Amino acid sequence: MSTPTDIPPRHGPTDAQDVLGALGGSWHWALGFALATLIPGILVLVWPDETLRVLAVIIGLQLLLAGVFSFVRAFSRDARQGGRLAGVLIALVAVLAGVLCLRHPLQTIAVLSLIVGVYWVMAGLLTAFVAIADRDLVHRGLTFAAGALGVVAGIVVLGFPVQSAVALARLLGLWLVVLGALELAVAFALRSALRRAAPPAAGRD
Repeated sequence: MSTPTDIPPRHGPTDAQDVLGALGGSWHWALGFALATLIPGILVLVWPDETLRVLAVIIGLQLLLAGVFSFVRAFSRDARQGGRLAGVLIALVAVLAGVLCLRHPLQTIAVLSLIVGVYWVMAGLLTAFVAIADRDLVHRGLTFAAGALGVVAGIVVLGFPVQSAVALARLLGLWLVVLGALELAVAFALRSALRRAAPPAAGRD
């Protein structure tokens, strides 16, 4: 007869890293990130005549959401050490850029372009690095494409001489829609990979 000391201890509640790992590795989280990029882009394109203040608030909120999604995704169970560090750096830069947009919503067009452009270039470079470094990444090609497109978007925003809030809104909205569509493709590629990797359902008795 077993004594109480022979009974293996029960595991306590799942810790925060396990929760982040499960959530960040799910295709639903990737889909959420895609929608958090795509929807603000559509809003900006639909209402390009809004003030610079409104544009700064929308972009700032999008960057904050991007930071949250990137941070959680960095702790997915399949993320390697280098990819995890890159994801955390992307999250920190996104949050910083978002706070800068929201803290001074009446800033000039040039400043808003600089904040968004620098973020896209840095995030794009780090994303491309993850795709190159992690050979086992299931959606490696799409991830690299998203990173490269982010770099291009940042360079265009930094180098395009916009003279009005309407022109900047159209430019940022267009790039957000393109980036969101690519992130949507990444999400569905991840869903397909997860379904292929899932063990077959047990047969009925």
